[in-house]
Amino acid sequence: MKHLATLDRYATLFGCALIAILCLVASLWSGWMLIPLVIFVALTLLGFHDLRQTSHSILRNYPVMGHMRFLFEGVRPEIRQYLIESDQDEEPFSRDSRALVYQRAKGVEDKRPFGTRKRVYDAGYSWLTHSIAPKHLDNSDFRVRIGNPACSQPYDASLYNISAMSFGSLSANAIQALNTGAKLGGFAHDTGEGSVSRYHKAGGGDLIYQVASGYFGARAADGTFDRDKFRETASLDQIKMIELKLSQGAKPGHGGMLPASKISPEIAEARGIPMGIDCVSPAGHSAFSTPLEMMRFIGDLRDLSGGKPVGFKLCIGHRREFMCIVKAMLETGIVPDFIVVDGTEGGTGAAPLEFSNHVGMPMNEGLTFVHNTLLGAGLRDQVKIGAAGKITSAFDIARALALGADWCNAARGFMFAIGCIQAQACHTNHCPVGVATQDPLRQRALDVGDKSLRVARFHTNTLKALGEMAGAAGLDDPRAFLPRHFMTRQSDNQMVTGDEAFPYMPAGFLINGSGDDKGYTERWARADAASFSPKD
Repeated sequence: MKHLATLDRYATLFGCALIAILCLVASLWSGWMLIPLVIFVALTLLGFHDLRQTSHSILRNYPVMGHMRFLFEGVRPEIRQYLIESDQDEEPFSRDSRALVYQRAKGVEDKRPFGTRKRVYDAGYSWLTHSIAPKHLDNSDFRVRIGNPACSQPYDASLYNISAMSFGSLSANAIQALNTGAKLGGFAHDTGEGSVSRYHKAGGGDLIYQVASGYFGARAADGTFDRDKFRETASLDQIKMIELKLSQGAKPGHGGMLPASKISPEIAEARGIPMGIDCVSPAGHSAFSTPLEMMRFIGDLRDLSGGKPVGFKLCIGHRREFMCIVKAMLETGIVPDFIVVDGTEGGTGAAPLEFSNHVGMPMNEGLTFVHNTLLGAGLRDQVKIGAAGKITSAFDIARALALGADWCNAARGFMFAIGCIQAQACHTNHCPVGVATQDPLRQRALDVGDKSLRVARFHTNTLKALGEMAGAAGLDDPRAFLPRHFMTRQSDNQMVTGDEAFPYMPAGFLINGSGDDKGYTERWARADAASFSPKD
């Protein structure tokens, strides 16, 4: 089947070569056959050039035929205008954000004519309030120090990093290109739950080691957490932070299974699992079952890692449960160095449709809730907050910072940077550009050297744009963004400020009972540090 799939991808090239040979033979009888001979020889030579070039993955996997994609891209503005006028426009994120990433990753002009492409009078449209006295920011290497007083190895993270994507879900070449790009650009790369592979190490970039319910890289034979294996993995110099994954936005509360047939020797090596046996990632953790146990586990991870920053990632579900965790922080005195808030709009290679569309809280609401709960408990100054969920532009980063984030992570944007075209074939192993496949021939199309440069350029150009947006708002640093710098249209004739839509609550209000709590206090009263179950 694999060989048939290869023949299918190269069928156009083989067909052109065959026709060229037939035309050569036929030209012996008719001079008119020289015309098609020249055409098909040219197409054959073009196909072999496609196989050798490194800039376009789609052409390496689909020589000759892949040029049809670029032909359609050439008339895309006209097609788009037709779709807009017929009210059948595709979802804006998929169109404009992908184009923006491609332009910034390739280092080409990212300006557009004819003004905004958004429907500015539609409900939900948001905009930045700018200043008449803008400022110019020379430096765009914006960083945040992650690590509270209990952390002995704090990390100065970029404001924009690569979110969790595992080796196994992404190809070896994709992982190495992402990590090499992170090294070139000076930012971090989250390993995802598949642990640290040889391709992460080959890139040499900073890593955030994610520990999920499968405990890959720190897994005992029975699937439980192994302290010694974790210590060994976490001791790698490349690993700068440890992230305990509770849930992800695309499928919160859902586990997974990697069938034995898909486990390669390299995946088994990275995850610390045997070949020939299905690998199960449970929906929940076995290392702890209560908020207090979770905090002690985080304390253990910090000690075992040698004092590196340790935090956790989650998509907000029951808000009271997060408050249980915060109460456990207060009771144990063990406070994580960071929390990453994922949104239900986050992506994944494969998830049940109902989970992707209807389970979990969107990032903006989840981020605001986490920020305000930590403020109310008096812990916000000890815990840095990361945000993830369709963050591909400088505007997305600026708005997340305004809502309480200290930095942002992105998966989708960096996937676009290495050539993802959203073919939605991630779960089939037939990714046409070599990003989400373990097929060695398909992933060969993704050139690590070329795509790693695009990853670094996308990061650099996005942070440069973030600095320009901060300057336009009259700020000296994007970390100074507040909700009041943004506005949102609620209906045709009504708009609200960010302060109204996503207000900051008073510091310490959950402890001292002050302020208009908007339902926080009632949930806080039902939260129990000893259990995730509600109090009677």
